[in-house]
Amino acid sequence: MAETVRKNYQKVEVIAKLFGKTVRRIQQLTQDGILPTEQTPEGRRYDLLPTITRYIKYLEEKASKSPPQIYQNAQLEKAQAEAKYKKAKAEKATLELNELKGQMHRAGDIEKLTNELVFAVRSMLLALPGRVAIDLAAIDNPVEVSKYMARHMEALLDELSQHEYNPDTYKKLAREREGWGTEQDDDEEDEADV
Repeated sequence: MAETVRKNYQKVEVIAKLFGKTVRRIQQLTQDGILPTEQTPEGRRYDLLPTITRYIKYLEEKASKSPPQIYQNAQLEKAQAEAKYKKAKAEKATLELNELKGQMHRAGDIEKLTNELVFAVRSMLLALPGRVAIDLAAIDNPVEVSKYMARHMEALLDELSQHEYNPDTYKKLAREREGWGTEQDDDEEDEADV
């Protein structure tokens, strides 16, 4: 003999409370055909057992279609981090390329070459008294001493004015720092391969 299951009809408010949802959400699930209702003498009602079964099935299908939100967020964060890393890596490569082309220089390289220039100027100025001392000892007229010193200072300044920016110097520093050798080394290697 088949056992009949007694129906347990419930109002939408009971189902909402049972599932932890709003009445409006349960009504929406009903309209979408997920939760069945039956017409009873008291109006449309939910049969508790089939309603729970259908809601569980709905949740299982939903879970299998899309990964959990936490997983999606982690994937999004990972993709954003990878994009940020790749962008930073590309920017670094661009900066290094500009440096190797001599279009950009590191502060340390500029400081080194500026210090070298300052020491060269210092050496020239310190050598000046020794170069002019004997000649100045023979001149007893202050105007002549002034003119003599002016000529030597002009010569020194002319020598300094010959100093020019040389991008190859910066390229050489960059290549040495990176351990790539110099362009001349590369040219020699190319010639050796021929």
